Amino acid sequence: MNLRELRQRTDELGFTPQDSVRWLAPGELARTAVKVVLAGVFANYSDKREIQGALSADLLRAPLGDPDARELWFDFVADLGDGFDATASVASVLAAEEITVDRPGTRPVRLDRGSLLVLGGDEVYPVASATAYEDRMKGPYRAALPSAADPLLMVALPGNHDWYDGLSAFLRMFAQQRAIGGWQTRQTRSYFCVRLPQNWWLVGLDSQLGSYFDDPQLRYFETHLSANLSPGDGVIVCSATPTWVKSAENHPDAFNSLHWFDRNVVRTRVDPATGLREPTNATIRLWLTGDEHLYSRYAEQLPDDPPGSAQLPPDPRRRQMVTCGLGGAYLGATHQLPPVVALPPGAARMRDKDQPPAVFVRAEETRPAIGESRRIARRIALPWSPHWLPRRNPGFAELVAGVHAGLFPVVNILFALSIGARRPLDAVRDADMGDLGRFAEVVLSVAVLLLVLGLVYRLVRRRGHAAPSATTTAVLLQAAVALAILAVTVALPFPASWPGWSVLVVGMAVAALVGAVAGSEVFALWMVAARSGPVADWQMSGQSVEDCKGFVRLRIAPDGDLTLYPLLIDVVCREWNLLDAPDGGKRPVPAEPPAVRLIEDPFVIAREARTP
Repeated sequence: MNLRELRQRTDELGFTPQDSVRWLAPGELARTAVKVVLAGVFANYSDKREIQGALSADLLRAPLGDPDARELWFDFVADLGDGFDATASVASVLAAEEITVDRPGTRPVRLDRGSLLVLGGDEVYPVASATAYEDRMKGPYRAALPSAADPLLMVALPGNHDWYDGLSAFLRMFAQQRAIGGWQTRQTRSYFCVRLPQNWWLVGLDSQLGSYFDDPQLRYFETHLSANLSPGDGVIVCSATPTWVKSAENHPDAFNSLHWFDRNVVRTRVDPATGLREPTNATIRLWLTGDEHLYSRYAEQLPDDPPGSAQLPPDPRRRQMVTCGLGGAYLGATHQLPPVVALPPGAARMRDKDQPPAVFVRAEETRPAIGESRRIARRIALPWSPHWLPRRNPGFAELVAGVHAGLFPVVNILFALSIGARRPLDAVRDADMGDLGRFAEVVLSVAVLLLVLGLVYRLVRRRGHAAPSATTTAVLLQAAVALAILAVTVALPFPASWPGWSVLVVGMAVAALVGAVAGSEVFALWMVAARSGPVADWQMSGQSVEDCKGFVRLRIAPDGDLTLYPLLIDVVCREWNLLDAPDGGKRPVPAEPPAVRLIEDPFVIAREARTP
């Protein structure tokens, strides 16, 4: 049965399967905007991380069932609580006792189920609430793994969508040590530290919508991480956003907090006897994050690498930075990722920072692939595509139609004034194309004047290069559509016997019809033309692509090496069977298990940076 049929079995399932979020649908835009504003208020005036300092918080260990284990399989998945088909497909693969992945030219790889599941942020969309967590995350994961013979640890890191209610629902879901199916939660705060086998450590940092780390959180890591680090220990840091990418995109200070944490919590600590800072001789070997709904990897450039290398060969000595936000949310774009990042960048405003900065080079394999990402982004402006903006976002065309219908009387009055019409309601019937041309010249002159004044203002204010703002461009484009609608109504052969109000009503109807199509298309083309910023992000979020999902499976071997297996589900499951659940209800399982493959060859990270 499909998603619609599953929604009719809510009482048996214990949750309501949800469709993927339509981010540019008017209702969704309005609701999310309100939550974003409220989240900003919480961030400034009610930081729950400070309150969490009153809660006890211990060091966690994995695996739960065998604290003396010499190896460990575990998983990292992020951006997961969106539409049911994508989220449940990923959950079903995570829950499988083992999966076998083909490798061209070599023997298939058998991967054991992880004893630890790391949720890397944004566990629910579009905004956090108890109901949203139940329907979009907990229900699908509980159905995928109702129980487990061996206890499996689950730890979760909040992303910006988890913070939109001030973190209340997140703490109730993940910080009360309750079970989610076969997974057991053990953390008591929105951050965690897990001791892993073979002198590895897993750290989850809560940067709360991009702010600095709070004092209780820093004291927690100083107590449970810094104080226990030994020479040669390897640290895996999970953060809410890929700030290393943002630092190369005109935000040079984006990585500052993570770099400070590296220098002052991992690499050094304060000696309690002397009060002086001493080296721990431990290093962060892997950075893991989601937030961006894609897969990409940046590998450290070593001193013996040829300078300016476009691609770096595998080497266990390299530190790695991995973004994998393919857990369930819409597919993101990769074609805007910088090829190289320097951390921290030279423009970063930090008193103490590494010099020279470490250089990381983007690996060739991304998902989506660079060329595919460009192709997918353009689909939102193709009217014959099922991913066209108004098709994928219910209500968007109606919103644009309403805007242009309401704008038509205003344009009509201005047009009547410009041609000296005595009866404004009859202006479009009595005018000709010459009148329209003169009006268009006036409108164009005013638009150019406003544009020039805006550019001058921005140039003076910023004391540098200025370009038209995205908002100004969008308004001018819709004004052009309104002018085209006026031309259509002027060309219509209205009968002389019609009263003026009839002409106006027909004109508004034409404006609604033409505006719905042309206005939506112009808006989509405006988005496609954007090269960066929020408008460029809408190219992908506006399509809500459900396929191309995945996660990273990791293995700590008995020799201490860490191997990463980036896994991809090209096509998510859309047909489900119902099985009996242990609680007496039903649980959906894929009619056919999703096919899984490697995004790129597995790569190894040594716990210590070995000498060549």
